[in-house]
Amino acid sequence: MLVKVYGSAVFGVEAQTISVEVNVDQGIGYHLVGLPDNAIKESNYRIAAALQNNGYRIPGKKITINMAPADLRKEGSAYDLTLAIGILSASGQMKSEHVDRYLIMGELSLDGKLQPIKGALPIALQAKKDGFTGFILPKVNAMEAAVVDKLDVHGVESIEEVIHFFDLGKPLPKTAIDLKEQFYKNQDFPDFDFMDVKGQESIKRCMEIAAAGGHNIILIGPPGSGKTMLAKRLPSILPPMTLQEALETTKIHSVVGKVKNVGLMNQRPFRNPHHTISSAALVGGGSYPQPGEISLSHNGVLFLDELPEFERRVLEVMRQPMEDREVTIARARFTVTYPSSFMLVASMNPSPSGYFNDPDAPVTSSPMEMQRYLGKISGPLLDRIDIHIEVSPVPFDKLSNESKGETSAEIRQRVVMARFIQTERFASFGHVHYNAQMNTKQIRKFCVLGESQKTLLKGAMERLNLSARAYDRILKVARSIADLANETEINESHISEAIQYRSLDREGWLG
Repeated sequence: MLVKVYGSAVFGVEAQTISVEVNVDQGIGYHLVGLPDNAIKESNYRIAAALQNNGYRIPGKKITINMAPADLRKEGSAYDLTLAIGILSASGQMKSEHVDRYLIMGELSLDGKLQPIKGALPIALQAKKDGFTGFILPKVNAMEAAVVDKLDVHGVESIEEVIHFFDLGKPLPKTAIDLKEQFYKNQDFPDFDFMDVKGQESIKRCMEIAAAGGHNIILIGPPGSGKTMLAKRLPSILPPMTLQEALETTKIHSVVGKVKNVGLMNQRPFRNPHHTISSAALVGGGSYPQPGEISLSHNGVLFLDELPEFERRVLEVMRQPMEDREVTIARARFTVTYPSSFMLVASMNPSPSGYFNDPDAPVTSSPMEMQRYLGKISGPLLDRIDIHIEVSPVPFDKLSNESKGETSAEIRQRVVMARFIQTERFASFGHVHYNAQMNTKQIRKFCVLGESQKTLLKGAMERLNLSARAYDRILKVARSIADLANETEINESHISEAIQYRSLDREGWLG
């Protein structure tokens, strides 16, 4: 008897429906074809034990299973439940008339319980697109798949529930969520607030500008000056995600199995990888490509602490994704593209000792040592960072001051207003939403300078020997400063402030 059941494969952040054809005939043998990986080939042992422990069995006949399309590589243990239901249906141990209406996925334990799967959200989106009545999957992933409306999502705990549903008509529980309620729930950051930061008003101003325009920023300062503390509070002043951004972010985290019992992610991600990270882990890759840290921080913040301690070749692979806001991973048989529109926040000490030309410092470094240390970071990478700012240690009188500073909510309100201006400005551009995403043509259109501003910027370019990319960065930052001030034109004060935020271009840093 031939039966078709359906599963799904995830490639990049998209899913493709897989047709699992199970044929039970006279003879002996178990043949699984259609380019399965080792995890799928081993599934017959898990399926046999799970069925036996629930009063069923793999028939002692010739079983042929084809996973179509047969030229597409399938991977992972999430097909266990799909294969098991197909075998039971084809061998007549359960009714099979409604099996083809549902997409079925889940990893089996030996007692028949279901383990979580990866990529539940993109699979659910594809199941709805392909017209399936429902999606049967492990209960722990049900909230994630329930984000998709007009699709019955059934979260189950064991294979026995699925068998009784098809064979006896026993209903399965449906998982449904209120998408709006889920989206607007817990959008604040109670643990990290800018009012906890003592002093550093100029740095807070920089963080506000960076958040308003989506600019990359690097903080340079001695140990204990508050670089990490400031960076961790940046997400608290970023605008709330739109529903589209939340869906994009949830899909990426779903692919790597990081969304469980959550549903829709409504807070911007903050990723903080260690400096020993490999280039594949940062941008994505592997034999079966998975999203890297830059994609997991999509629509959020990627924080690289102690930037010069990262391997140079690891940092260099970020250059193209920072410009294109996506990363493409090519393999011999296929190519996948992951989105990577993130804000880069980096921090570093000015020298190996952490101090530079400070006579009161416990350890000092010579200018040559400092230049060698900063030389670990390439000029092209620094060019792609819009704001360079020095962070000075906080004096005792400010540390001991009991007065509270401005809260993240107050700063966020100004950032949201600036982003609203940018949203209206770029309404006719599909992939541009804030100033940092502007290309050269848009910079020329929206960052028009008068003669006095041009003269000011020309002098800074010649004095600091800035590149053409740095010129564009200054204009983008100046545009964000003007938006925060709710001014339509860029004036000299905006240009002057933006030039100040190119610390690493000034003489005395990189020579």
